[in-house]
Amino acid sequence: MSAAPRVWILGDGRIGHAVPMIGVAERAGWAYDLRQVAPRKPFELLAPFGPIDPAEGPARTGSPLAPPYPDICMASGRRTIPYLRHLKRVSPDTFTVLFRMPRTARHGADLIVVPEHDGFEARNSISIPVLPHRFSPERLAKARTAPPPTLAALPHPRIAVLIGGDSRHHKFTTADTARLTKGLRDLADSGAGLMVTLSRRTPAALAAALTHLGGAENVFVWDGSGDNPLTAMLALADSIVATADSTNMVGEAAATGRPIHLFHPTGGHAKMTRYYDILSKSAVIRPFPGEIGGAPYPPLDPTDQVAGEILMRFHACRPRKTA
Repeated sequence: MSAAPRVWILGDGRIGHAVPMIGVAERAGWAYDLRQVAPRKPFELLAPFGPIDPAEGPARTGSPLAPPYPDICMASGRRTIPYLRHLKRVSPDTFTVLFRMPRTARHGADLIVVPEHDGFEARNSISIPVLPHRFSPERLAKARTAPPPTLAALPHPRIAVLIGGDSRHHKFTTADTARLTKGLRDLADSGAGLMVTLSRRTPAALAAALTHLGGAENVFVWDGSGDNPLTAMLALADSIVATADSTNMVGEAAATGRPIHLFHPTGGHAKMTRYYDILSKSAVIRPFPGEIGGAPYPPLDPTDQVAGEILMRFHACRPRKTA
């Protein structure tokens, strides 16, 4: 099959679920159709075990499963699993890929891509230390050659600061906000250049404290306007400070090969602890606040591996289906 495959990315509205799949599609050079499921409450609660919401069936206007069906469909998130299963039933020729642990044997996936810390193994699965991302070596190198002037002017050591926020397993308390803000202020006072980006989940008190910190000449805080400078921040960073509430965010930081300094807000989860334990075997992981720096390591980037695995298995199954 010489033509590029027609690709769907099936999401549930969570950017953390969509980004690894977008990264794979971009790396493989596939154009893709981003489709979002939005099941009503009864069907959402039944996912991943129940059926799709009938209001989003393939024949309905605006359905995320409206044909023509793709050659490859990538999905992530428990809400998408009933839809992936349904798609496989109505379009057996579509090669289906599920990211993250399925939690049910009735997942409809031809291939399952899981991070190692999930501890999931199956005949049709591959395990990787971090999920795919959009930060290829080429993209980071390009960002270094033409960085935004506001970032290029910052002094060394330049430190990218990736701030998440409250989540199911973590909460930024008043004490956490004070501890994190003081650690970053101490870095700024030492002369380091800080490049700070916030999340939609960042609590208002923490966002306000960090925005105030951005008043210093050697601190840049992205206010959400204009193009997102995250790629340039990662490309220019000598070290990275990241909050431990997002494994995706820390995995993206590991694409740089720079030391990662983790700030742990209140809370946690055993699976996330396993993730950081596994990651520390390949990347330099240190606590924050704490001493900044460390030796570089080979960047962690399984994106090409995952794209290649999908394409190989897709082509391997096509002759049997089209013969």
